[in-house]
Amino acid sequence: MSDSEDDELLQIALQEQSQRNVNYTRPSKSSKPVINHVQPPSNHRSSAKTRKAKNRGRGVGRKEDEKVWSGDEPDAWKRVDEAELGRRVRDMRETRIAPTTQKFEKKPSVAVKGLNTLQSFSRATEFVDPLGLGVIDTRTLRLVNEYTASSPSKPEKIDSDVRDKLMYYSERFDPKLFLSRVHQDTAAADLEAGGLALKTDLKGRTQQRKQLVKENFDCFVSCKTTIDDIESKLRRIEDDPEGCGTSHLYSSIQAVTSVANRAFAPLLERQDGIAQVEKIRSVQGMLQRFRTLFNLPSAIRGNISKGEYDLAVREYRKAKSIVLPSHVGILKRVLEEVEKVMQEFKGMLYRSMEDPQIDLTNLENVVRLLLELEPESDPVRHYLNIQNHRIRGLLEKCTFDHETRIENLQNELHEKAQSDEKWRKIQLDLNESGAVDASLAFTNDSSHLDSQPRDSGLEELDALRGRYIRRLTAVIIHHIPAFWKVALSVSSGKFAKVGDEKSSSHSLDEVSGMIQNTLSAYESKVHNTFLDLEESNILRPFMSDAITDISKACEAFEAKEAAPSVAVAALRTLQYEITKTYIQRLSSWMRASTEEISKNESWVPVSVLERNKSSYTISHLPLAFRSIMATAMDQIDMMMKSLGIEATKSEDAYILFQETQESVRVSFLNCLLDFAGHLEQIGSELGQSISNKENSSFQNGYSHDVEENSLDPLPGSFTHPHQQLLMVLSNLGFCKDDLSREMHAKYKHIWMQPRGKDDEDNDVEDLIRSFSGLEEKVLGQYTMAKANNVRTAAVNYLLDAGVQWGGAPAVKGLRDASVELLHTLVAVHAEVSAGCKPLLDKILRILVEGLIDTLLSLFHEHRDTDIRILDANGFCQLMLEIEFFETILNQYFTPDVSESLKSLQGAILEKATESSSEPSDTPKHRRRATRGSDDLLGDDKHGTVSPDELIALAQQCSNELLQSELKRTQINTACFVESLPLDSGPAAVKMAAYTSFRGSMDSPSRSFGGKQGVGSPSFSRPKRR
Repeated sequence: MSDSEDDELLQIALQEQSQRNVNYTRPSKSSKPVINHVQPPSNHRSSAKTRKAKNRGRGVGRKEDEKVWSGDEPDAWKRVDEAELGRRVRDMRETRIAPTTQKFEKKPSVAVKGLNTLQSFSRATEFVDPLGLGVIDTRTLRLVNEYTASSPSKPEKIDSDVRDKLMYYSERFDPKLFLSRVHQDTAAADLEAGGLALKTDLKGRTQQRKQLVKENFDCFVSCKTTIDDIESKLRRIEDDPEGCGTSHLYSSIQAVTSVANRAFAPLLERQDGIAQVEKIRSVQGMLQRFRTLFNLPSAIRGNISKGEYDLAVREYRKAKSIVLPSHVGILKRVLEEVEKVMQEFKGMLYRSMEDPQIDLTNLENVVRLLLELEPESDPVRHYLNIQNHRIRGLLEKCTFDHETRIENLQNELHEKAQSDEKWRKIQLDLNESGAVDASLAFTNDSSHLDSQPRDSGLEELDALRGRYIRRLTAVIIHHIPAFWKVALSVSSGKFAKVGDEKSSSHSLDEVSGMIQNTLSAYESKVHNTFLDLEESNILRPFMSDAITDISKACEAFEAKEAAPSVAVAALRTLQYEITKTYIQRLSSWMRASTEEISKNESWVPVSVLERNKSSYTISHLPLAFRSIMATAMDQIDMMMKSLGIEATKSEDAYILFQETQESVRVSFLNCLLDFAGHLEQIGSELGQSISNKENSSFQNGYSHDVEENSLDPLPGSFTHPHQQLLMVLSNLGFCKDDLSREMHAKYKHIWMQPRGKDDEDNDVEDLIRSFSGLEEKVLGQYTMAKANNVRTAAVNYLLDAGVQWGGAPAVKGLRDASVELLHTLVAVHAEVSAGCKPLLDKILRILVEGLIDTLLSLFHEHRDTDIRILDANGFCQLMLEIEFFETILNQYFTPDVSESLKSLQGAILEKATESSSEPSDTPKHRRRATRGSDDLLGDDKHGTVSPDELIALAQQCSNELLQSELKRTQINTACFVESLPLDSGPAAVKMAAYTSFRGSMDSPSRSFGGKQGVGSPSFSRPKRR
């Protein structure tokens, strides 16, 4: 608003004031002037009233005022300098002070320090300090002097009660409060000077009052007399009911005053508010000038509510460009309100960035708006941090939900276990009087039933863990690719075109670090949860599904612009570690399951079809082992195929893949060897059990076969320990010849890529070598048990058959003891044929060798006791039976057995020759059993019988009896002589029996003498107990 407009408005207001028609009712009697009996509290108020009265006088009678003008203040519009008035109005507008007179200055009665340089205040806003140290501002009630005038005071609200106590003309004036507030910054020297001036002024006024009374004493006396007369007259008037007393006068005055107030109150208020009118006009002009600024907060709010964000930002930037006076507080408050609105708008924009569904276009628009508003922080960085924290928050929420579900399930399982325990106690209480077997059966059944809920609970826990891994993986698959795309957009400069260089400062390394930290948390959670999965549920899909979920995450991250390379590498590493852990768990499960099934051997032979027509009579144990191994290796094969695809993408992955291949190969071979070891342990336990029982029976003085295991055998199962040893041998042989080759051929492709044919052969050879070694151990256990039986039969044959070898009867054929000795081997043949036929020949060779060595050992041990004398009949009897054994068991003879047989025959011949040269007290049988015995007896009378004669006699017996004995025992020895030509003549039999023996007898040294050549180095002969 211009100065001319201000003047025009002011003139219009004054004209309206002068032309105002005041309507009121005048009294009928002559009016008297209204006297204002209310005294002002201070001089400046009375001066203001006087000034107002003058103004009213000017408005009523301008013609009288136009006659005389003193030249000080203009008393009419024609004497007003309009330029000077405009200047004063502008000064008031800028400095907010009242106009001062041009010539006159108010000087204090006391010389006050610093008041000469103070600027003037409006008369309604200050009064003089009673100490004369300055002017007191009535708004702030602070002292204003030359020290404080330079620093503007801050407006503050003062309580009316405190204000009343600070006014020195008030009855409630508090000097201490006045000094503590008004003069809190006044120096002590100034306070002392002000106090001295106040005392001096008080003394002066006191002296003036005394002097006034002294000079006008007679007037005071006259006045006192007059007042007393007036008082007495007024008393009489008041006492007279019909007189004009003060009460009636007071009522009349109150009526007149009320009428006058109603008539002149608006005019007085208007005259009293000229300064206020000027202020209102000034404010009105300012409002008109800055109306756009005052409307800005509501305009911006409207634009924001309508979604016109660009217009709101433009209005805000326009307001920021306006230069405002520094002293105009209302404009500052308007700008503060605008700033408040824009801060709310910024907060709304920042919150919109937290929307997980925001697309890239809207995000770019929000970032542009924020950058135009010059935010304190970078909005792009803010968005990236929000997204990073949101992803981490989702992972933590998944963790919290998972822990809550686990805790709830564990509580349910615990409550169920307690309920089952109570039910079990009730059942036990009900069955206390029952049979012991029934109680045991109930206990076994209840334990079996208890295992099912426990396994079910473990399965439910693993199901929750698998679901937790799936949720974690879904979070990173859904959010990290979008997060990385925004980072790529920032890095490519898509956000830089909005005009802020801050957005281009974000490096991909920083965002990649955020993603890597997030994935580290994900890896830790997944890895720990995977390790918590129960190994007993390894055949359930929980572990494999977890690996599948991680593979899906790897595939999602490998898409174009989906994730940084470090994130892909981290996930691939996690996939490799989890897969490797899974493979290790499968290997561990194979070994644990193998050990478990090895403890539950049923000893029931499987059918020929089940063992794929194998000649080994195996139990169900190798087939169960094959099923376990196939289940685990199929899972491993699937995992290795997945790793093999990834191994072709990088050298590091290929190296890790090779290490895993080698680990799988070693686990595969070790699993087979572990199973073989369990079988060998079963055989060792059986052999030890057999040995313990035999030792116990011999210590008790008698020998018998090992008792069969009669603890609830299954139908058709092998119960005798010897049969069980054969089944162990069959299981080992089946694993060596069939199972190991089959499994190796089926799964060798898992680790054969980097390996060659030689390595494959070496693996198979190592397996066969290991199985063969374990087979030899178990075979030793079996042959040792059977060798004891053979030795028992051999002792019975040679020593306990009731034959006195010094007076043996004539040879009539084979003794029953020899047939019983052969029956021991026949029983072994039948047992091995039914239990482990592929090892039949090997076992019989070992036992035949043991038989010959046992006979030789027994002969040497007892040659000086039970066989101290061996006559010709005894010699012929033994030679016939030994030749019979040789003929029947010839197919199982080895060179060592043949040598042992020669040694046995030589020892018998030597003993017979020695016995013929010694006198014997043993009565001899005189019956002639064979031809040529007359010659022998005749020679016996004359002296020693030569070895050749003994051999000839033994040969004669063999020719006469051997063939018939072979035919007689054909049914007993059919298992040994199925291929032997029995129709050949005696000469053929004789030649087969004596050819090698005759060659040995041609040597003059007779190497069969003494203990030389006794035994076989491949068989340890047990001593007779």
